[in-house]
Amino acid sequence: MMMAEVDTLGLQVPEDVRLKLAELELELSEGDITQKGYEKKRQRLLQPYSRAQPAKEVPSPSEPSPQTSAQRRAQRRLTREDNRYHSEIRTEAVMQALAQHNKKIPVMPLPSKRTSVNYHGQQKPRDSRQDSSSDDDSVYDEDAASRNFHRGARARDSGASSSSSFSDVGASPRQHSDRGERPHSAAYVKYQIPGNTSRQALADVMQSSRLSQHISQPPDVTNNAKSSRHADRVGRGVPSVRVAGNVGMDGDTDSPRNQGKVAAKIQQLMNTLKRPKRKPLPEYFQDDDHALEAPPADPNAPKPEGSTLTPVAGDQLVVPSGLPRNLEAALHRYGSSTYKALAVTVLDQNGKPTVNLTYGKLLSKTLKVAYHLLNKVGTKGGESPIKPGDRVALVYPNNDPISFIIGFYGCVMAAVVPVPVEVPTSRRDAGGQGVGFMLGSLNVNHALTSEACLKGLAKTASGEIVQFKGWPRLAWLSTDSMSKMPKDWQPPPKASEDVPCYVEVKEIQSRSDTYTTGKDGSTVGVTVTRNGALGHCRTLTVACNYTEGEVMVCVLDFKRDVGLWHGILCSVFNGMHVIFIPYSLMKVDPASWMKMITKYKAAVGVVKSRDMHWGLLAQKDHKDVNFSSLRFLLVADGANPWSLTSCDAFLNAFQSKGLKPESICPCASSSEALTVSVRRPGRTSSSATGRGILSMQGLSHGVVRVDTENSLTSLTLQDCGQVMPGAVMVVVKVDGPTYLCKTDEVGELCVYSNYTGVKYWGLQGITSNTFQVQPLNGDGQLAGDRLYVRTGLLGFLGPGGLVFVCGSKEGLMQISNRRHNTDDIIATVLAVEPMKFIYRGRIAVFSIEVLKDERIVIIAEQRPDCPEEESFQWMSRVLQAVDSIHQVGVYCLALVPPNYLPKTPLGGIHLHETRKKFLDGSLHPANVLMCPHTCVTNLPKPREHRPDRDVTPSAVHVGNIVQGARMAWAQGRELSMADEEGDGSKKHQFLTEILKYRAQTTPDHNLFTLLNSKHGQSGKAWPPQVQVQLSITCSQLHKRAERIGCLLMEKGRLNSGAHVALLYPPGIELIAAFYGCLYVGCVPVTIRPPHPQNVSTTLPTVKMIVEVSKSAAILTNANIVKLLRAKEAIAVVDPKAWPPVLDSDDLPKKKLTAVYKAPTPEMLCYLDFSVSTTGMLAGVKMSHAAATALCRCIKLQCEFYLSREACLCLDPYSGLGFALWSLASIYSGHHSILVPPSEVEANPAVWLTAVSQYKVRDTFCSYGVMDLCTRGLGTSTATLKAKGLNLSCVRICCVIAEERPRIQLTSSFTKLFGDLGLSYRAVSTSFGCRVNIGISFPVGGAACPDPTTVFVDLRALRNDRVTLVEKGSPHSLCLMESGKLLPGVKVAIANPETRGQCADSHLGEIWVSSPHNANGYFTIYGDESLHPDHFDARLATGDTQSSYARTGYLGFVRRTELTQSDGGRHDALFVVGSLDETVMLRGMRFHPIDIETSVLRSHRKICECAVFTWTNLLVVVVELDGNENEALDLVPLVTNAVVEEHYLIVGVVVVVDPGVIPINSRGEKQRMHLRDGFLADQLDPIYVAYNM
Repeated sequence: MMMAEVDTLGLQVPEDVRLKLAELELELSEGDITQKGYEKKRQRLLQPYSRAQPAKEVPSPSEPSPQTSAQRRAQRRLTREDNRYHSEIRTEAVMQALAQHNKKIPVMPLPSKRTSVNYHGQQKPRDSRQDSSSDDDSVYDEDAASRNFHRGARARDSGASSSSSFSDVGASPRQHSDRGERPHSAAYVKYQIPGNTSRQALADVMQSSRLSQHISQPPDVTNNAKSSRHADRVGRGVPSVRVAGNVGMDGDTDSPRNQGKVAAKIQQLMNTLKRPKRKPLPEYFQDDDHALEAPPADPNAPKPEGSTLTPVAGDQLVVPSGLPRNLEAALHRYGSSTYKALAVTVLDQNGKPTVNLTYGKLLSKTLKVAYHLLNKVGTKGGESPIKPGDRVALVYPNNDPISFIIGFYGCVMAAVVPVPVEVPTSRRDAGGQGVGFMLGSLNVNHALTSEACLKGLAKTASGEIVQFKGWPRLAWLSTDSMSKMPKDWQPPPKASEDVPCYVEVKEIQSRSDTYTTGKDGSTVGVTVTRNGALGHCRTLTVACNYTEGEVMVCVLDFKRDVGLWHGILCSVFNGMHVIFIPYSLMKVDPASWMKMITKYKAAVGVVKSRDMHWGLLAQKDHKDVNFSSLRFLLVADGANPWSLTSCDAFLNAFQSKGLKPESICPCASSSEALTVSVRRPGRTSSSATGRGILSMQGLSHGVVRVDTENSLTSLTLQDCGQVMPGAVMVVVKVDGPTYLCKTDEVGELCVYSNYTGVKYWGLQGITSNTFQVQPLNGDGQLAGDRLYVRTGLLGFLGPGGLVFVCGSKEGLMQISNRRHNTDDIIATVLAVEPMKFIYRGRIAVFSIEVLKDERIVIIAEQRPDCPEEESFQWMSRVLQAVDSIHQVGVYCLALVPPNYLPKTPLGGIHLHETRKKFLDGSLHPANVLMCPHTCVTNLPKPREHRPDRDVTPSAVHVGNIVQGARMAWAQGRELSMADEEGDGSKKHQFLTEILKYRAQTTPDHNLFTLLNSKHGQSGKAWPPQVQVQLSITCSQLHKRAERIGCLLMEKGRLNSGAHVALLYPPGIELIAAFYGCLYVGCVPVTIRPPHPQNVSTTLPTVKMIVEVSKSAAILTNANIVKLLRAKEAIAVVDPKAWPPVLDSDDLPKKKLTAVYKAPTPEMLCYLDFSVSTTGMLAGVKMSHAAATALCRCIKLQCEFYLSREACLCLDPYSGLGFALWSLASIYSGHHSILVPPSEVEANPAVWLTAVSQYKVRDTFCSYGVMDLCTRGLGTSTATLKAKGLNLSCVRICCVIAEERPRIQLTSSFTKLFGDLGLSYRAVSTSFGCRVNIGISFPVGGAACPDPTTVFVDLRALRNDRVTLVEKGSPHSLCLMESGKLLPGVKVAIANPETRGQCADSHLGEIWVSSPHNANGYFTIYGDESLHPDHFDARLATGDTQSSYARTGYLGFVRRTELTQSDGGRHDALFVVGSLDETVMLRGMRFHPIDIETSVLRSHRKICECAVFTWTNLLVVVVELDGNENEALDLVPLVTNAVVEEHYLIVGVVVVVDPGVIPINSRGEKQRMHLRDGFLADQLDPIYVAYNM
């Protein structure tokens, strides 16, 4: 290899070839290719240049050659990777396991990701090739930006997003454009491993799945024969509207092109999930919490069979006679007798041993520090002195062991307790706050540091050191600038040897919630006494055969653990010379420690397996290495099972360089027990070492079982040495009481010795549990009087006192009663080759609790320039490997960009912070793969529907009677003519007659006032003073209606009975046009006009309603006429396709001869069209009698009369909003103050300002308006109050809705504006639907009962049961009654399938009977087949004689303790949700709003969400109110929340921009439109995750 390098140095090759050569070198150094492959590829690269270049040029000596630079880069990069888990055995096992999956070729859908979500390293140049796996065949269309699906209608700047039209999706396929193709991302990937296969089979699978899978829709009640798809702008939403009457959709929509690849991917996901699982699911549990506490124990699990372990003692501790009596004596001895001998040498950044410290200097500087601490600190005013026993922080950088050792021994000399901590920085290092808290609990007031470190600390503008977060205020002292001490000064004598010597700070980094000493991420201080430190030095001296004058090379951190014990304490105790290798130097020159051993003929080396692996890779330095002097190579992380490979490989490589096999000595250690065990150097007997091949399945059950060497699931362990001299060890059970384990059982190692730590400082509770363990025999009796210390290590004791460690409690995860070690999982992940995807040393494995069991999460840092498809394929291979090797599923696998994971000060992964960021949703991964279907196997038992066991409704009815259950029904008060005595309008049956009557009797009475705030906002005046835009009296309205009637008769030439579409903005014009139609016998159809800024999407809906309603003419104003004839409108709808358009701004001056009077009140008055929440356009017929009856009920309920005023902020186009806006004032005569909702969008304060200004008692709004006020005025209530806004006049503030009351929104609104005088009793809700637009309404009388709220069990609700629970109960759902039933209204709760009347403990469909029920659906061909089912339904049991209309909403009735005005007890009606929208999964009924509430709570950046099902998969769409790189944070949190709270597994998570979820005019989500847009690839999602 070296000869080949020399041959290439003279060649002049292009830069790109040099880079390829450097990459080739790196691949060879990392072991990704063989030597033969390397030479072959290298020769191929250099061949063209070697022929063309006859002469070689010698490179300039001043700059390195490209080859040398490449080697240096490779060396720097290789040290960034932690290969301590690398194992050839494990790699081979993983490859075999993956090969077994090669026979099955399931297809997994690749997540869809917007290109802008990729971090920089993933961005790919545009590719002109058309790839079979491209995610989207469409190209970016500039015209489509104005026709996008999004509420905000804003164009995106991602550069790769396509804003596709969501209207007319069935019309034609999207056309390709030549303006530039958007970058393609791979859409599908084979789940076949290893190796790639042709994608032709995949294409065939996808084509067949597209053709075979149809998008089925729920039937539409309108049953129109004409099927079309258009867009309906309602509020800010732009959903499509369906009027299809059949189950299927039109041919265009069902075509493969329009179905989109999303549907095909879901089919892929279904195919993957249908595969038989590796093992059958255990028995399902009942739907109870206690059943989910823990999975059942495996009856076939191996059990320990050995005898109970007896304590194992180490060799007798024989302390050599010549050792110093304590640490101070050692310093005095070597500092005086061998004062010129070197104590410490530190290598500089060039690898030169330039900085030295002799024992003489060490002693003098140590005494100076001790003198300064005891005599100089606290002499200045305000500074507290330091006394013996006080704690002092040692803050030294990792490259300055000399200053540290001086400060440490200075504290020991002064009997001050040193607390070594890392240097606080402003970098992303996590855990600093915990260290600060620990220093505060230790009462640390002073910190020792070096002059260089002091200068480098962050400072304020005044030059003072900043106050670090969580740290106490410290006085900083530099050990480099301390004054001289008197020559005769000696440190004071020590009062006791049983006092603290030093405190070692440790952060608890548990991987799971099951095994934690304290709170995960908390910092504790392990206290070591002077006796303990001395005993530890003596024990290590004996065990390691340390002698005076030996040279030790130490690579470890000298402030803690093995580096502190050997490099700082034992070295001085024995007068040794220590050469410290800074970690920063190891990154540049990983072989520096081997060079120092060779140069100084060192006898001792203290390293980690990582350093051995790095040394192996630095092959160019191997020729100069000589290990013949090395007698003791201490492997500090020998307790890690994966250190075995590094030890073996290192011995094989360097045995020829003088390395002796017996000199490699692994050890086990813990912060609490200090050194647990160490292999004795120089021992060559067969019993001195040991290794075993153990079954990982047995270890997962806590049992030691020998396995065969070629098994896929074996783990080879080496011993960590013998029990320490003078110590005794036992193994106790990990869980529960400290029973002794059996000889073949894995448990926690515990140590009894004279050198262990004694306590966690200030934490007596967990101290006794850790430092004062008394093992118990099987009978529960104490196994002796010794107090053992827990090590936190899991393992067992072998023959001859050998200690075997197979993991740690911190790394332990218990999944389904089996224990898995994170190190084992990491080793398996790293064995999945090729390793071109992640950094080896940057992997975090931990578990989180989901549904009463732990679930494994793997997070790794992804390499830059990693292709999306290949990384996803690698993730798939990891899942298979972990499943095969460990028989456990991975719940979540996430890849984050390079350098993203939180770091510890030494550069490792801060596990607690990583876990916290993952659970908080702030980790920002680049790729996520969730596998809840395979991991979550303890779901409750599904509900089974047994048709063969169906109970008849009569049997249910009899059962309810026998049980004494109350039947679910309620009714409003009886209607009587006496209710309206004194009102002359009561004798009229038609609204036209009433308007004419009022024009004659009270001509000047103000009926309507339209307000706006446009002219009220002048300068800085806020809140705005509302201004009257238009006001109209009874007489004026009557006259204008007459003129509009003339326009219809003369210009429109319309006959009575003709349908007229009214296209007006919310206002008085709409009301006048409505009565103008009635005056001439025409049937008005109110339609929302197209939006001026979004004509292309909203106009098709207008056209559709005009067609469906069979309107003979369109009545509108001049502005909308102009809009209909604009270019943008003409591009969407041909002007000739419209019926005649009449402009009401151009009215004739003729007077109408006579007002039309219908022959009978049952004749059609108007048509009410509305888009349901399921996306269906439904039109209902309202007769004159029904309209008048509705107005009468509202008048009686709200106590409206002439002197009353009501403020309306509603959409006036359908339902109760239209009735209040256009009908109620005419009948009751009260004054209606109209505030269009668009005014509130422009200024949220205008509605409440109008209420306050006019002192309105009754006001009505929509949830959209209430939400705008809550969000827009949340911080302005104080300003509004100061400006005099007062809401104490409000008696009724009613939300007009067709859904379950939104308690959270109404409560927020009430609390927010309570300061402005709004009474909590005033805010209430109403309920109406298509078959009856006004069922319940707030009562206006003083005796009105308060709105009733109940808490029901959400789990019972899924099974159509109503179980009341207390507030705060688990799984409780708060429901509020939907107003009080209107007079004359009767409701019954019926089983929607059997039609039997339900008891009040059952959830059923709300059936309504009232005089103002709608007369039926309006259909094009007069098909009345749905009329009997929806408008003339009869109960099978109970009141079988009454005729009811079926609302399509589920609810229940509960009798309350409240008293009504008639003296009877109040029956409250609770609306739960739309029957059409319920989701049937696992045999249970789920309401989307409940799942969405859980999703909204899962992350603060989710501003809106919607759920729907497709092919039995639950799809969750969330709107991200944040940066696109936060999109993938939501996937695991959404999945967790739904599993935890609803026992449902989310199949697909779609992350979109704010405003994508369509909303109708009532603020209700259009989930079916959302589903259609998702399946047709029209949402332009930020990210789509397919959970496996």
